[in-house]
Amino acid sequence: MNTVLLDVDEGAGVAVVTLNRPERLNAIDLDMVRELRGVWRQLRFDDAVRAVVLTGSGERAFCTGIDRGAVVPQPDSPYMQDDPLLGVGPKANGLWKPVVAAVEGMACGGAFYLLGECEFVVAGAGAAFFDPHTTYGMVSAYESMLMAQRMPYGEVARMALMGGAERLSARRAYEVGLVCEVAEAGGASAVAIECAAVIAGYPAEAVQGTVRALWAAREASLAQAFAQAPHLISLGNLPGARQAELFAARRADFRTR
Repeated sequence: MNTVLLDVDEGAGVAVVTLNRPERLNAIDLDMVRELRGVWRQLRFDDAVRAVVLTGSGERAFCTGIDRGAVVPQPDSPYMQDDPLLGVGPKANGLWKPVVAAVEGMACGGAFYLLGECEFVVAGAGAAFFDPHTTYGMVSAYESMLMAQRMPYGEVARMALMGGAERLSARRAYEVGLVCEVAEAGGASAVAIECAAVIAGYPAEAVQGTVRALWAAREASLAQAFAQAPHLISLGNLPGARQAELFAARRADFRTR
């Protein structure tokens, strides 16, 4: 089974990219990394596609970040780090067609690598956003850096530092600017596709130039921040075995605001 589905409506000029591991809450394994990179690169060459919607299979989650079963060998050095999620987003693969995210259910942790590279986010009423890194003895680096481009500093800091104890509701995410529209539960994809179809009806050169201009306003500061991330993660992350212990001991109670 493909871990990423691609459905193209050539008449509307819209492609829908779907993360397709609902049994794992659409967590990203190494196969999905490869497939996402391939899909984004494929869409670069498909002139029939002028706008993209990114969503997840099932009702429980948009994406819950990296699959904890994924084995990523690391160099034995604090100065070198291999993070497969750095290559999963559209911008990382040179796609300058607009991407609208449609979020239902949970979006947490590594999901922010994807959301951070989308133009805007539509959420179903039951969506929830959180970053559990600190709960499990991990530094929230790339995720927080990307979210700091979309939300007020205090909101990003609270989400990152509160970890698994607190979740942002779709409504609160809308209030702080992470989400641009809250649809009825189950309706995020329909709203996102409607928006994408409108955008796809405009001249592609102007749209893509606008996407590139918007990203240019962000990428310099992101590049500087990302340069610090490997060192911060090496210094702050607990050993993998201890992280696993904390993950196994996680509690189901949390506050939604």
